[in-house]
This record gives sequence, C-alpha cells and structure tokens, in this order.
Amino acid sequence: MIEAIERNPVKTILFVCAAIFLAHLDVIYVNIMEARNFVAAREMVTQGNWLLTTMNDFPRYEKPPLPTWLTAISGAIFGIHNLFALRLPAALMAILLVFFLYKSVKLLLDNEKVSLYAALVLSTSFYIVFSGRNGQWDIFTHSFMVVSIYFLLKMIKQNEQKWMNAILAGLFFGCSFLSKGPVSLYVLWLPFLIAFGVAYRNEFKKKHILPFVAHVVIGLIIGVSWFVYVRYADPKSFLDIASEEAGNWTSYNVRPFYYYWSFFTQSGIWTIPAFVGLLYPYLKNKVFNKKSYLFSFVWTIAAVVLLSVIPEKKSRYLMPVLIPLALNTSFYIEYVIRCFADFKKTEKFPVYFNFGLIGLIGIAFPIIGFFFLNEKLHGFYLVFICSSIALFSLGAAIFYFLLKKKIKHVFYLTCFFIVSILLIGFPLAKSFNSNTSFNNIDTLQTNFPLYSIGEPAPEMIWHLGYAAPEIMRGEQIEIPMENEFGILVTTANKEKIKRIFADNYSLTFKETFDINYTASPGESAYKDRLVSHYYIVKKIN
Repeated sequence: MIEAIERNPVKTILFVCAAIFLAHLDVIYVNIMEARNFVAAREMVTQGNWLLTTMNDFPRYEKPPLPTWLTAISGAIFGIHNLFALRLPAALMAILLVFFLYKSVKLLLDNEKVSLYAALVLSTSFYIVFSGRNGQWDIFTHSFMVVSIYFLLKMIKQNEQKWMNAILAGLFFGCSFLSKGPVSLYVLWLPFLIAFGVAYRNEFKKKHILPFVAHVVIGLIIGVSWFVYVRYADPKSFLDIASEEAGNWTSYNVRPFYYYWSFFTQSGIWTIPAFVGLLYPYLKNKVFNKKSYLFSFVWTIAAVVLLSVIPEKKSRYLMPVLIPLALNTSFYIEYVIRCFADFKKTEKFPVYFNFGLIGLIGIAFPIIGFFFLNEKLHGFYLVFICSSIALFSLGAAIFYFLLKKKIKHVFYLTCFFIVSILLIGFPLAKSFNSNTSFNNIDTLQTNFPLYSIGEPAPEMIWHLGYAAPEIMRGEQIEIPMENEFGILVTTANKEKIKRIFADNYSLTFKETFDINYTASPGESAYKDRLVSHYYIVKKIN
C-alpha cells in the first residue's frame, strides 16, 4: 500500500484532494462571506452586472471580480442556487493549490517524497480544508499566486523557455491580483522573494532580471485593469468604497502585533509537528537539505511578520502562511520517518503525543460521538455507524504502527483519517441544525416589489433568491414609488419602520423569517441579524 502511494504521488494527491474538497460540498449552510459572494455572482447571471459588480442591487467593489466570475459561470452551468456548483470553483482552486505546491517543491528540492509530504500536509491542514470547501475568495488569490511562483521558479532554474515561464508567471500573478487585490502579493509572493534571496540568492542571475520584471509588469497590468475601469465607470461609488476599505485596515478588527503568533495551530492535526518544525536551531542540522529548510523557514516567518505589522487582523488571513508552513513541516516529517528508531526519549515524546492523540480520538469516537450527539442522531444513524467503523479502524491502526515505530505508515494513516472525516462523516454536521424557530425566507412569495430597511443579512438575501434593495442609506430615505410593496426589517429597525410610514401608509405585519440553523432563540449562539420581519406597505389615497 505504501509503495503504491509513493509510486503514484500525483494520483494520491488528486484522490486525497477530491475526497477532502469535493465530497458533500452542499452540507454546510451558507455563511456571511459566502452569501455576499454568491449574491454578487447571482446578480452577474440574472442582471448582467459582470463588471460593475453589485450585491443586493448596491455597488460591491470591495473585491475584484475574477472569483465571482468563475462562481457565476459555474452557477450558470449547474444552477445558480446549487451550492455544490457555487462552491466548486473554490474547491478546484484548493486542488490547484496543493498540486502546484507539490510541483514547486519537487522543482526546488528534486525530492519526490518530501514533495508528497508537503502536499498531503497542506491538503489536510485545518484552514486549507475550510477555505477550499467554502465560497470565499482567499483560496483563489493564493492558489493563483502559488501557480505564479511555480512558473517563476521554472524561469530561474531552467534555461529553456525563460520568457514563456515569465509570461505564465505574470498571467497567474495578474489572476491573483484580480481575485483579492495585492493581498497575496504581500503575504505570499514578497515573503517568497525574501526567502529565496536568503537561501538561493546565487541562483538568480543577470539573465533573469528582464523576465522577472516582465512578469511583474504583466501581472500588474492584468491585476489593476478592473480597478481602472471601475474608477472611471463609477467614480463616486468606487472612491467611497475605497475610502471605507482603507479605513478598515487601521480601525477595524485591530489586534496586537503578536496576535498571529499561534499561527501553527491553524494546521489542525499537524499543530505539534508544525511547531517542532519551526525550531530551527534544533532541526537545521538534522534535515536532509539545510538550504531548502532555511528557505521554507524564512518564507513562513517572513509571511507571519508581514501580516503582523498590519493593524487589522483576522484568523482567516493566516491561510497563506499554511502554504510555506506545510513545506517546512514536511522537513520534520521526513526526519522523523528517516530517523525515529534512533530518537532520544525527549524527541519521541511529541511524535507519540501528536499521533497517539489522533489515534485515541479515532478509537473513542463511537462512544463519545454517540453520547455527545445523542438524540441528534435521528436520521443519521447509518452515517454515524460508517464513520465510527472508519475512524475506529484508522485510530487502532495508527496506534499499532506507532508502537511498531513505523512512522511512515502513521503519517499516511493520519492523512486518511482526515479523508474519512470529510468523505464519510461530514453529513453528520447537519445533525446540529436544531433551531426550533427556523423559517427560511425562500418560501416567501410576492406579487409586488420587495425592499428592506436596515441592511439585511447577506444570508437572508441569498436565501430570498433575488434583491431586496435597501431604502435607507445613512440619513437618506428613498420611499418606493409603488402603491403597494413589501418591506424586510431587521429586529433593530422595527420601530423605525413605523415612524417612516406613519403618514399616508398602512403597515401590515405578515411573517418573521429566521435563518439561524444551529441555535434557537435565547441561546448564546443565536444571531438577531439572521432574523427579518416581513411587512406589506400600502399607500393610502
């Protein structure tokens, strides 16, 4: 089995990635970031807003449109309300990311096994799994940048087709920019250049300067093209949104410099190996390639430092750090597999603790899962039984091979542990949908226009299926011209609607829509923003 895996690394990577990123894509409900993106994609298809992008009929220029275009095309082909179709482009981007990390590491190290280890660590890291199964745009910008970096490496390391590789590197650089602006340029490409300069500076020759400059120029021309178009097509909205976005970088979600320095925990099951892999003084003389290990270490740390100096911080911004971190961790994995029999007790402890804990979770899942889920298992017994068999078997096998000191087997079993969770057990997530007051707005039927007061949750507009333009922007109120129309009102604005339509209008409450999936009213996780109250407004003659 191990020989087959290592003899067919590409097939192994594609199988693991397909199981992790494509299975059960439509199980989890749509979150706030996805809803914004999916609504923008829907309005591209239904209203033709492909360049001047909108959300709920209001300009949405915060993010460039390439991921939205790809999502809209997928939705147009397979169904604009098909969750699998809308999440599919992000999932394919995650597979592209893992595959081109594998290709980049193989090109850099000429080591098939370490390239495979890095790809498998990346594909099973927690936040990569989350990003690849979620319709958010981070995975697009960083995937395109990794492809760009691969062609940049080819340009430097291979004499033939330097200009073709530079053009391709520039093309994907531009795609990255068109996915989320200069984000990946700053947190992935720039740290890569710093690390390459530290570890491989002698490989960059004078003959590489012009192709390198060309790839940057091509990338920037492609990347800024949409911004330039919108700046002249809708200058007021563009400048207002740009000003607000710039202000957020220094005033919104501001965190201290050290906020990101537990970044290795975002790798999930690889937290302990990732941490040990970052102990450079300990590991530098033990890895098989000291220069390459220095490169991966500097790439990782440079990315974290550059992220840390930005005042606005969110945990999801750490996702690109997991890319060089996967490579860095693979050096430690390779060392453990190669030398575990000769380890001292202190060196063996983190290995036994990390993989032993995973094995214990697998063995304990049938019992703990049954008591934890309890009555929620109704309708999910078959999924639970299959998950229990798979995880118990993998947990027992991990323990067996750990005791036999066959760490390579343990490593691959750990990867398939994550595969089993996503491929077999993931539908259990639906068992947590327990809101007793759930009332989806997709049941709303109207024969007249629908508007909103108080910005409705993006998830609400997504489930509604079409736009409900807001009539109140700041202090300005635009009363609809129709004699009869519907209004969606957030809980916080229930009194405001009565004042707005106090004269010459009748106001009739019809229904409350509640799209909280996992929490009922009164529970701490319950969100009022996911509630809308539906009124019918009639003009009195």
